[in-house]
Amino acid sequence: MNIHFISIGGSAMHNLALALQAKGDTITGSDDAIFEPSKSRLATKGLLPESMGWFPEKIHSGLNAIILGMHAKADNPELIKAQELGLTIYSYPEFLYEHAKNKTRVVIGGSHGKTTITSMILHVLKYHNVEVDFMVGAQLDGFDRMVHLTEENEVIVLEGDEYLSSPIDLRPKFHLYKANIALLSGIAWDHINVFPTFENYVDQFSIFVDTMVKGGMMVYFEEDEVVKKVVEETSNQIKKYPYKTPEYTIEDGATILDTIEGEIPLEIFGKHNLQNLEGARSICFHLGIGEEAFYEAIADFKGASKRLEKIAENDQTVVYKDFAHSPSKVGATTKAVREQYPNRKLLACLELHTYSSLNEDFLKEYEGTLEGADEAVVFYSPHAVKIKRLKEVTEEQIANAFKRDDLIIYTEPKAFKKYLFEQNLKDTALLLMSSGNYGGLDFEELKSLL
Repeated sequence: MNIHFISIGGSAMHNLALALQAKGDTITGSDDAIFEPSKSRLATKGLLPESMGWFPEKIHSGLNAIILGMHAKADNPELIKAQELGLTIYSYPEFLYEHAKNKTRVVIGGSHGKTTITSMILHVLKYHNVEVDFMVGAQLDGFDRMVHLTEENEVIVLEGDEYLSSPIDLRPKFHLYKANIALLSGIAWDHINVFPTFENYVDQFSIFVDTMVKGGMMVYFEEDEVVKKVVEETSNQIKKYPYKTPEYTIEDGATILDTIEGEIPLEIFGKHNLQNLEGARSICFHLGIGEEAFYEAIADFKGASKRLEKIAENDQTVVYKDFAHSPSKVGATTKAVREQYPNRKLLACLELHTYSSLNEDFLKEYEGTLEGADEAVVFYSPHAVKIKRLKEVTEEQIANAFKRDDLIIYTEPKAFKKYLFEQNLKDTALLLMSSGNYGGLDFEELKSLL
């Protein structure tokens, strides 16, 4: 097929472009800005646009399909040209469904943990040489791309994002996949710019359950009361398989999983990650991987990129970075590091970077999320607030939201970096949580602190 990507530079979009090229399709694309690592990865395969911008002349009747990214706008000149020509236009999830409509579709959903759970499943399947198609939201060790598509594989594993599909398709992505097998890890309000109330947000997960194929299998975290209610009250005729937090202990900084196969030391840690592991185990069981085989494979799983990723360590200090940005993720990650290193000072730094986290009405959801830290810092950029066209957020509002009298707040990248690099990190666990980079912080440079 001849396929053109409008907004080819996004993390998900460029991975799909690379996957389709590897499958044998002819790919072109456009974007108005492309950053690393997308830029280099596209250039290596000859897919980097010669010039940045939108070029309607790239759109012609010889194209079999257009794939439209969320970064583009509804008035994009290439999109308008494609509509005028009557070309087939897919959103990212629409295209994945079209590719996978005759496969067994395994969809991992939830406000948190879905990238990690999907990564765990793929790690175990790869360990046992089980070939599947997949799409996951992070780069994984041992995998070339975040997307892999074939004609022959019978199963596809999809991370099910609840965010919108495209500028002209405002349905959440995971509504389009029509799962045969699904998982819900938890529901905690996010994306306030799209789902203005908690009830509206929860409705999206109810719709997701209702879109499942009749007779399908739903694995769900029963300790989350909202998830439990959503799944157990559906009228869809599906099989339901609850899971809960497994038994574990922590010995000398290592997490030990208590299983029917005996005690298994893990590379990952944190109660939330043990819950993720249990969900992944259940999904793998439905894909034919028994418990013994699962535990053998999961023992050396080190985590998905940017998910509680250890970036530096010596005898006295350990530094983690984590993608956590929503309140539930921030709270879970902070508690995990606190539990793993009870005898060390925990310095937790959070960047408020997303639309939701910079919304004055949403800020109160962060109350108590950093209480496990001995010292807590919040960084946010007033410039980012302006770019997102949000109402100004003040330091006082942030301090009131977190309900922590000793909260340290920075709004300038240089000042935050100066603070960080002046810290004595002896006997310290440093945790950096953000979906951004603190205004340009070089994480590699942090290693010089040790």
